[in-house]
Amino acid sequence: MDELEHVRVAVIGSGFGGLGAAVRLRREGITDFVVLERADSVGGTWRDNSYPGCACDVPSHLYSFSFAPNPDWPRAFSGQEHIRAYLERVTDTFGLRPHLRFGAEVRRARWDGDANRWHLTTAAGELTADVVVSATGPLSDPKIPDIPGIEDFPGRVFHSSRWDHDFDLKGKRVAMVGTGASAIQIVPSIQPEVARLTVVQRTPPWVMPRVDRGVSAAERWLHGKVPATAKARRGLLWLIREFQVGAFVRHPKLLKAAERIAANHLRRSVKDPELRARLTPDYTIGCKRILLSNTYYPALAQPNTEVVTSALSEVRGSTIVTADGTEREVDAIVFGTGFHVTDMPIGDRVTGADGRTLAEHWKDGMAALRGCAVDGFPNLLFIIGPNTGLGNSSMILMIESSLNYVADFMRTLDATGAAALQARPEAVTAWNEEMQRRAARTVWNTGGCKSWYLDANGRNTTAWPGTTAEFRRATRQLKLSEYEVLAPVAGRREAVEAVEAVS
Repeated sequence: MDELEHVRVAVIGSGFGGLGAAVRLRREGITDFVVLERADSVGGTWRDNSYPGCACDVPSHLYSFSFAPNPDWPRAFSGQEHIRAYLERVTDTFGLRPHLRFGAEVRRARWDGDANRWHLTTAAGELTADVVVSATGPLSDPKIPDIPGIEDFPGRVFHSSRWDHDFDLKGKRVAMVGTGASAIQIVPSIQPEVARLTVVQRTPPWVMPRVDRGVSAAERWLHGKVPATAKARRGLLWLIREFQVGAFVRHPKLLKAAERIAANHLRRSVKDPELRARLTPDYTIGCKRILLSNTYYPALAQPNTEVVTSALSEVRGSTIVTADGTEREVDAIVFGTGFHVTDMPIGDRVTGADGRTLAEHWKDGMAALRGCAVDGFPNLLFIIGPNTGLGNSSMILMIESSLNYVADFMRTLDATGAAALQARPEAVTAWNEEMQRRAARTVWNTGGCKSWYLDANGRNTTAWPGTTAEFRRATRQLKLSEYEVLAPVAGRREAVEAVEAVS
């Protein structure tokens, strides 16, 4: 039987996290790696989400890699097509295509303790790897509620991240289930063309004005010719958001000013007092993700749009039924109901040193040392792992910090001559306890809402309770004292002790 292909590193996913990991590995002089992607192109969530109106709610110049600035962003907040094109350019600029394996969804990853390596089974075959970097992202697998009767619905049913472009919504009766970040972009995009739009809202979001504009040709020219100007723009955008963090994580009462802005935005946009009351949240702004839109409220106020303030409970033939008994005939149901964030599907596919899956290991809640490493899972690292999400800034900043950690992890493996490094259980526990202690006073925990930041046990396993600068410091360098060194190469014990002394 032929030996399986073996690589130094296997990266799972080719979104921002996976491509960033690939670039960083090459910069570290590591070229023996593959990027395993289940789809047929790069892009991650920016490939999957192609719904009408899809755009980013983080300013373009902050939503890009620091090592790959883009002077040609067309708008202050760029659309999905521009972000996806940016990721394609990053792939080509840094020579990543030879490392990409498309149609290679990871079905199983198992740690082989005898060989001290990972055995991966993918849709394209099997291979082994010394290190696995999981960059599947929290917004990759759609969450669709189990609604009685949905399987017998005669029309079209799809999730916002799996948009059915073959189905023409023009003149149709459409139910939009959910009012999150995707829904507020979809609603104003499809409202003018559908016959009837029923928005099924469980909880109204806080919506702030979207201060968007086109980036002028002069600005783009200046950023291209004088890169320092683009860097300064990025730095200013970052600094503004760093100053906002205190209100989210320490003093939620300071968010009252933002709440007044959002309330005024609603009042100006919706004149009908009854509809305005249905759209007014009863929780502290920031508890759920703050949304940005100038067109969402006006679309809801149109004659062909109805807001139902009750959860979808049943489907009877072509009729949707909400918990309050409201019935509406529809031709299509679009779910904007989010993703598997606190129960990552990759967890069921990864088996650690003790034979348990990651999902079993995390049955009481996700936890990872510095958001990257999990005890019992040697040489497995996460990009956008537990407690690394943000509520007000760019996830690219967090991704790049995690990439620093991955790079130092690889350097430490080489310096110690170890076959593997495994996070110590006590280190993971201490880190997680600190995360939960700090999260307890954040608006996500105290704001009076139920959100995807919290898991089924009410624990915040998603959001980072600090500034991006704090996370950068926490992940700048691996502390070997937080790890067990597995099977160091003979004669290298002195190297291990030297590295431990330094860390």
